[in-house]
Amino acid sequence: MPVFPPSFSRLLEALHRLPGVGPKSAERIAFFLLKSSPEESEELAEAIRLARRSIRACSQCFFLSEGDPCPICRDSRRDPSFLAVVEDSRDVIAIERGGFFRGRYHVLGGALSPLDGIGPNDLRIAQLAPRLQDGQVKEVILAINPGVTGDATAIFLAKFLRALQVKVTRIARGLPVGTDLELADEVTLRLALDGRLEV
Repeated sequence: MPVFPPSFSRLLEALHRLPGVGPKSAERIAFFLLKSSPEESEELAEAIRLARRSIRACSQCFFLSEGDPCPICRDSRRDPSFLAVVEDSRDVIAIERGGFFRGRYHVLGGALSPLDGIGPNDLRIAQLAPRLQDGQVKEVILAINPGVTGDATAIFLAKFLRALQVKVTRIARGLPVGTDLELADEVTLRLALDGRLEV
């Protein structure tokens, strides 16, 4: 095991905590940062600080935003009769990248996972009901990632939403089980949305 200066070891530990960054990748990134100019390193550090200070969850849909409500919720050209429920803000970005969905969103903040201690009260499920009370939403599309936790979340939401007298659909299985929305290409996402089924 190489002996690194304490500050370098701390940098490696911080980088290794990032998703998808293993020990070798953390080392490569750390060496890159040390070789880059002080201005480049400071620019990266300032970009992180600014994002942490400026970005908050929209009070309506809970997507990332610097203003409240977010640009999607403020956009009068969006169709308020369709509401896509997604697990994470990354899923909103994946769907928006295709440019074919013109409805609005509701970001749950995860999926039900009893093994990880994540229950209905840990997600933004309770905040969904008030969004359906004015009668504008005609269809709730469950754009939940396929898989064990996604299926459990979709079943729970379908039961919850049926009591609210709203049409509930789920995106079609155009996505392989175990694949996250953020990793899917636009064509697959569009087919999945177009082929959604009532649940």
